[in-house]
Amino acid sequence: MAKRKSTCNNSNMAFMQLSMIGLALVLLFEPGHAVDKSNFKTVDQCGFARRHKDIPEGQSPYAAVLDSFHIEADGVMRGNILNTKNGILLSLEVFGLEDRMVRFKVNELSPIRPRYEVPDVLVVEPTPIRWKINKQDSTSIEAATSSGITVLLSSEPFRMDFYDNKQLVFSINPRGLMKFEHQRERRKSVEDQDQPAEGGEEVDNVEPAVVEEQEQEELEEEPEEPDMWEETFKSHTDRKPYGPSSIGLDFSFPGFEHVYGIPEHADSLALKPTGPSDPYRLYNLDVFEYDLDKRMALYGSVPFMQAHNKERTVGLFWLNAAETYIDISSNTADKSVFGRMFDYVKGESDVPQVDTHWYSESGIIDTFLLFGPSPMDVLSQYTDLTGKPFLPPLFSIAYHQCRWNYNDEEDVKQVDANFDEHDIPCDVIWLDIEHTDGKRYLTWDNHKFPDPGRMLDHLAAKGRKMVTIVDPHVHRDNNYHMYKEGKDNDYFVHKQDGSEYEGWCWPGSSSYPDFTRKDVRDWWASRLSHDSYQGSRPNLFNWNDMNEPSVFNGPEVTMHKDVVHADGWEHRDVHNLYGLYFHMANAEGQIQRSGGTERPFTLSRAFYSGTQRYGAIWTGDNAAEWGHLKASNPMLLSIGLAGIPFIGADVGGFFKNPDEELLTRWYQAGAYQPFFRAHAHIDTKRREPWLLQPESKLIIRNAIRARYALLPFWYTLFHNSSQTGLPPMRPMWMEFPKDADTFSMEDQYMLGNALLVSPISDQGSRATSVYFPGNDPWFDVDTFFAYQGPATHNVNADLDKIPVFQHGGSIVPRKERVRRCSSLTVDDPYTLTVALNNAGSANGDLYIDDGHSFDYKQQKYIYRQFTFSANKLESRALSGAGFETNSWLERVVIIGLKSVPKKVELISQTITQLSFSTSHNRQVLTIRKPGVNIGQDWTIRLS
Repeated sequence: MAKRKSTCNNSNMAFMQLSMIGLALVLLFEPGHAVDKSNFKTVDQCGFARRHKDIPEGQSPYAAVLDSFHIEADGVMRGNILNTKNGILLSLEVFGLEDRMVRFKVNELSPIRPRYEVPDVLVVEPTPIRWKINKQDSTSIEAATSSGITVLLSSEPFRMDFYDNKQLVFSINPRGLMKFEHQRERRKSVEDQDQPAEGGEEVDNVEPAVVEEQEQEELEEEPEEPDMWEETFKSHTDRKPYGPSSIGLDFSFPGFEHVYGIPEHADSLALKPTGPSDPYRLYNLDVFEYDLDKRMALYGSVPFMQAHNKERTVGLFWLNAAETYIDISSNTADKSVFGRMFDYVKGESDVPQVDTHWYSESGIIDTFLLFGPSPMDVLSQYTDLTGKPFLPPLFSIAYHQCRWNYNDEEDVKQVDANFDEHDIPCDVIWLDIEHTDGKRYLTWDNHKFPDPGRMLDHLAAKGRKMVTIVDPHVHRDNNYHMYKEGKDNDYFVHKQDGSEYEGWCWPGSSSYPDFTRKDVRDWWASRLSHDSYQGSRPNLFNWNDMNEPSVFNGPEVTMHKDVVHADGWEHRDVHNLYGLYFHMANAEGQIQRSGGTERPFTLSRAFYSGTQRYGAIWTGDNAAEWGHLKASNPMLLSIGLAGIPFIGADVGGFFKNPDEELLTRWYQAGAYQPFFRAHAHIDTKRREPWLLQPESKLIIRNAIRARYALLPFWYTLFHNSSQTGLPPMRPMWMEFPKDADTFSMEDQYMLGNALLVSPISDQGSRATSVYFPGNDPWFDVDTFFAYQGPATHNVNADLDKIPVFQHGGSIVPRKERVRRCSSLTVDDPYTLTVALNNAGSANGDLYIDDGHSFDYKQQKYIYRQFTFSANKLESRALSGAGFETNSWLERVVIIGLKSVPKKVELISQTITQLSFSTSHNRQVLTIRKPGVNIGQDWTIRLS
């Protein structure tokens, strides 16, 4: 890696160069080197986490001061919580919200300085609905909302139990693990009696506040621990001028055995109980070739958990952007709690319960409880809060080809040409960091890419796009326009002494824009304009990597926690938001460059709640191993359950060299995942499909073509996601919520409610077991063979076969003409595959717009519903107007017919007889060329 002159002094430069040499050995290793876990903290190496996980159960010092609680004019219940050991008062606000949600916030009543509250994640501040106090005595308050949600607030110890129509759903602080570290001045130790306190001024010890003077002698001072004010990990010291400020609380889900969510982790879909040393960690980190079956932090953090049983689904959203841990354990619910308010006990047997403990380094307790009751309701409620997913442009859900790196313009030209020569569709070619001038983003290497505009125009003429990488670290070079502008305008984050923070990443010495500032995001967005980003074109899009943020010489390969952002907030407060803000800036820049008319596409590695509003994410630096292929299913399903639907894993594995069987199976799996991109490390062998043996190339080509045929189905799923928050890729239990056999299932999944996918992820496997839930048939999409549920069947899975099944009762739209890219399919005709249920009926939908602009927001789209019942297939408009299509209905395939019709008629403006044929023992009826415009009302009648 080339070293360039920086603004560091000579001694710092020497140190940094040595550091980079060491990092090069760690990061630019041979593919296959396992992650060095010593670079990342364990929970026992984290001071605030130790203080929380060592809290004894059942000894909570917190008590609700009941006579302070009242319902204010805005309908919110407010009052105080007293720490009886130190006399500190906390404020508690409990909000009843529309659409069956509750929010509560706990903060210091009189903090020394404001505590961080997460901005920009909620799309609106939800409007409260009024609580009504039903009963109050010396031990508790019972209050209810008009939506049937009731809270029992218990005084000592402080506890809240939330009921939904007399069913206990959430218990807050049932084990007494709440801890809220109040802000304080540092007490002088024996060693520093004569030294001034932190900040240079000598101060007195702060006396515990807000209790009667005669009680002061009974209060206890909280023990001081060294890591409350300063903490060291390896060679890095984190200085904490504001002292300890962590928060924690335990939550129980009575009646539940399964919880899901809180990505990102390379772990199971159904979250496992944690031990004392392996809680789930949420702290965005750059982890090369992560291990599997681990709870260690990865690139993204979404503090949202769902619990599910046969009766209902609920959600918990912990709105905090600091480093966070979650402990999970299985338990049995306390039946006495069920009867405390209603004398209600659900059955005689033990009631299962999941206990969770959440603790974060800073901020406040700001929690949303989502009462469902269905899985769809919970995701709708969550995305009402954090934003519905954006509707991606059509090209972005097609196939992407990437590697680190395509060498130059000629290499790009050859890759593009080879897709056409081998009849393999592809929409996007990607360029990694080597395309830039010395890792200076938004620039080009003039030797390798002397005319990027011509290269992009060549791709555009064929309907293809390009994506270039844009990372947040800015090379410290006064001749680099991004650095000079950032420095001149003071846009970069600072150290505590006010100087510019310097870290090291791919270009070497780097500064990091403070994307928590809107003016900085606006500046960055403006630099994506075609005038500023020289050589760019409308068909050029962005990829945001390293935005955790990654700092090679920082603690845990990220930014120091005591770095200072806007308004004096420390990085510890905002860490998990940094990648979201960077993603936000890049998406906005793409929108601005088009004058607000074109939809953006930006891929991000780091993410947080709300990322779904801006673009896609992927699972980072996976490896070409069967285990990583298998792990992609639960990882993607977990992220989808956290409200982020546009998700994928690098096809083939980023590290190492897959053999042809593994690569083939990975393409088959990727073709049925939301974001479909092949990617590879710079040290791997080239593995484009045409470089493989002919039989492997053919299988991969067929998998990619299958993806393109289903683009109308995928696009409709993404439209529905943008309206409801439901991910296209769904765990089985989401579609079959009462079937307990699906609750831990992660090796198969649903696309919408129509397709069941069971990717092969075991080497040498040529068959697999598939569970078919429900009572209706499931039809193999290739052979139309029917499997009856509920049952497990052994199905064929030869190397050229990916097991995919259409559910009886669904209708799936396809476009089956083979094209080089999605933009050339716009006017192609449709095929409707109608799979009948036991009642002989089916339904489905189809969404169409121009595929790229925001015109759909002005109702310029087509949204049709298809229904088959009583031997009639009908098409009717659901919504949309002002958009027309030239696409027509070429074919209808009806699977599962009980009898063959004598004639088939199209009823539109006139009645026309249609030709048809049967196959597969007369169970499949194919109707040819109805010829009607797909956007019109019509009926096909079988008689």
